[in-house]
Amino acid sequence: MANKAAVTWRRVSGFLLPPLRLHQMSGASSRLCSSEQKKPIKISTSRPDPCSTHDWIGPPNSLSNLRPIVYRISENESDLEKQLRKLRQETEDWNHIFWTRQNVNFSKEKEAFIISQLKAKGLTLRGEDGRQSSLSSEEMAVFYKSFLDKNRMRHADYNREWYRRNFTITLLMARIALNDFWRTVTAKHHKKKNSTPTI
Repeated sequence: MANKAAVTWRRVSGFLLPPLRLHQMSGASSRLCSSEQKKPIKISTSRPDPCSTHDWIGPPNSLSNLRPIVYRISENESDLEKQLRKLRQETEDWNHIFWTRQNVNFSKEKEAFIISQLKAKGLTLRGEDGRQSSLSSEEMAVFYKSFLDKNRMRHADYNREWYRRNFTITLLMARIALNDFWRTVTAKHHKKKNSTPTI
């Protein structure tokens, strides 16, 4: 099964950075009902193992609509690179969990709204001809606005956390780039200093 699933993953060469420390959102900021909090969101177990040369990018998840990524692990990974890689992976997992819950809630509430509106009109989900009954875009706009209003604080909390994580990831990437640059400069200087001139 793992080999079959791995076929759908794509290799992507790129710069590998270590991850930041996982930051948990507070219970108040996550705005989840207790029944939702008890159900852990599962992340695919059919991921390929990390390799040292490239990242793996998988197909979009059916619930979160996000493509999972397995970040490469460099052969000589520094502590800073490891920190960056872990933070990136934790951020991806956190993002997957948020959007899975959000999309599931959206689908359930949308379906309930459609059923209630059709029932108020004396209609069922399927008409007499067997076709699915639907609401107009104006009627659905009422639901979309209501859903966004109800979830405004949750989205604001998500955005704050998203920016905090990305800022930290960017800082780590900059530190790694500076360390690499400094290592290159000092290695060239050391090599030039140790070379003996020929007469």
